[in-house]
Amino acid sequence: MNAGGTLIDLSSPKVMGILNITPDSFYDGGRHHTVPAALAQAERLLTEGADMLDIGAYSSRPGAADVSAKEESSRLLPVIEAITARFPEAILSIDTFRADVARTSIAAGAHIINDISGGTLDEAMFSTVAELQVPYILMHMRGTPDTMQQLTDYDGDVVGEVSLFFGRQVAILRQMGVRDIILDPGLGFAKTLAQNYELLHRLERLHVHGLPLLGAISRKSMIYKKLGIKPEDALNGTTVLNTALLLKGVHILRVHDVKAAKEAIALLR
Repeated sequence: MNAGGTLIDLSSPKVMGILNITPDSFYDGGRHHTVPAALAQAERLLTEGADMLDIGAYSSRPGAADVSAKEESSRLLPVIEAITARFPEAILSIDTFRADVARTSIAAGAHIINDISGGTLDEAMFSTVAELQVPYILMHMRGTPDTMQQLTDYDGDVVGEVSLFFGRQVAILRQMGVRDIILDPGLGFAKTLAQNYELLHRLERLHVHGLPLLGAISRKSMIYKKLGIKPEDALNGTTVLNTALLLKGVHILRVHDVKAAKEAIALLR
C-alpha cells in the first residue's frame, strides 16, 4: 500500500490506532477533541507502536448528532496539521464518508481515506479517491449510522451479501483506476449481534477478492453487549476477537488500544 509515498508492507499485520476527535463517540468521545489532547493521544498511540492513525471527526454510533461537512473539516484540519508538524512520518487515515472532507484532509497532509459507507453516501467519493490516488478503505454498511440497525435483513447469508457488495464496489473502483483498496466487513454496522459473529467466523470467505482486510472490532457492542459489560471493560474481549481476526488473515487491526494489539500480533508470529 502506497500511503503518500511510503510503502506499507501488509505481508505482516499492521495496527491502526483510533483517534476520535468527536465529543460523542461511543467509547472515547470528548477525550481528544482539542488539538493539544489529540496531539497527546497521537503521541501515545505512535509510541505504543501504531503503524498508522485513523482520525475521525464524525461519530458513527447510532443516535449521534449529525454534523455538517464544514464542521467536520473544521475539527479535522487543525488536528491533521498539528500531527503532521509534530510527527511528519506518521501515516494518517481520515474516517469520513464525504468526498469534500476527504479532499481537504488529503490536502492538509493525510494519506488514506476510510469510508464507512463504501461509497454509498456520497456519489463523488469514488471519483475523488481516483483523482487523488490515495489508498481507500471500503467498508460495508447499509443506510446511515442513524438507520443502519433497521437494515439487517440479509436473506440468511450475511457473508455472501457483504462479499457481493465488495465485488460490485471494487469493480467500479478498478474501472476508475483506484489501485490500493482495503476491505472492511463493517462489524457492528447494519448487522445484528448474531450476524456480526457469523461474519467473524466466516471471514476467510472475503479473501476471494484478493485484497487486504481490515478488522475493526475494538470495544464494540458485539463484545460488551454479549458479555453484559461496558465499553470501558471490553479490552480483554477486544483482544480475544482481534486474535480471531488475525487467525482469519486480517491485515490491519483498527483499535483503541495499540499495545494490546501489537502484543497479540507478536504472539501469533
